[in-house]
Amino acid sequence: MGIHYDYKSTRGAKAMEKQAKREKKLAEKRAKKIAKQGEPKTPEDKTIPIDQIITLDHLTNPDKK
Repeated sequence: MGIHYDYKSTRGAKAMEKQAKREKKLAEKRAKKIAKQGEPKTPEDKTIPIDQIITLDHLTNPDKK
């Protein structure tokens, strides 16, 4: 009965260790990804000015300037 005797008593501790290991790994991945990307880029403002009339062309081809 040796192996099975302490399985339930240590189950919670082992689960917490695994979760901590997972979170540490994810944090390292995120830090590496952020370092690789460098400076975060600001997204372009693609809104239509208020004084401009919205046409079908704006809706179907928004990248056209």
